Amino acid sequence: MSIATFGEIMLRLKSPGQERLLQTPSFEATFGGSEGNVAVALSRLGLPARFITVLPENQIGRECLRELSFHGVDVSAIKFKKGRMGIYFFENGANQRPSNVIYDRENSALWKILPGDIDWRESLKDQTWFHVSGITPALSKNCADETVKAARMATEKGLTVSFDLNYRAKLWNYGVEARVVMSEIAQYADILIGNEEDYQKSLGIEGPSAVGGKIDIDAYQAMCERALRRYPKAKMAAVTLRESFSADSNDWSGMVVLREERFVSRTYHIADIVDRVGAGDSFSAGLIYGLSTLKDVGAALEYAVALSCLKHSIQGDFALVEKGEVEKLLGGDSSGRVQR
Repeated sequence: MSIATFGEIMLRLKSPGQERLLQTPSFEATFGGSEGNVAVALSRLGLPARFITVLPENQIGRECLRELSFHGVDVSAIKFKKGRMGIYFFENGANQRPSNVIYDRENSALWKILPGDIDWRESLKDQTWFHVSGITPALSKNCADETVKAARMATEKGLTVSFDLNYRAKLWNYGVEARVVMSEIAQYADILIGNEEDYQKSLGIEGPSAVGGKIDIDAYQAMCERALRRYPKAKMAAVTLRESFSADSNDWSGMVVLREERFVSRTYHIADIVDRVGAGDSFSAGLIYGLSTLKDVGAALEYAVALSCLKHSIQGDFALVEKGEVEKLLGGDSSGRVQR
């Protein structure tokens, strides 16, 4: 089993703690981005993971490559070209003040990707799984074209294709409606992943609202079933379930809907969120890991939810989590007691 992911990894500049941006003149600098986050999480869980991207031909790009390599990610398919690294600025919310992301990604090395920059046949060689998100095709027309090409190639080569429907309203700025591009990619997906907004905004699938009330499991199931009817290649639709009481306090769970069956996970109450960015990516990674190693859909879902629950306790985009920690939480140990 070997998983390839494709997307942009960025320089993440975060204000300290829960300060407003530039409240004090400093930033915490790390790297992050949806598909890179998935590759790091899978590699740390012990699965071979290859990240495919284009990095800028400068010191920041090389440091990013070293960081990915440090976590065991296969960087052999990463290309370098002139350009800049995309940046996102992050302000961590607190209580009733939500977190905020500001993107600075235009004209990045990946944003300017050209046909032929990535040899897809070679990059997907010896891989069994391909994962991409809706963030990459939102960046530019060229990125959208390459994402479609990659998904089509992966399908032709017999890889399992998972598609995180991540909808980012701040990124769709090049004159094409998200649903047009995303629907084209979704036709190649074996597994669809997202929250209720992703399904609705990315694919135009009617669904419930998670704002101002309890989760209606049947309504979420109906939304997933509509998606499966529209995309006949898809074997399952997964959805993350978040009840947000404040920026610091959420209930977190998930559901997977097959064509004849549904699975709903246990719910974790997360009372003091450290950093929720990347939680959806760790859910994707956990689901891929579970489906690849556990062979039971219900167990795979529980693994995905447990891994992503733990991610909420970790600063940065990456889920710096070990298998044993996930297994302990799955076993019922959520006390947070000091381990001596």
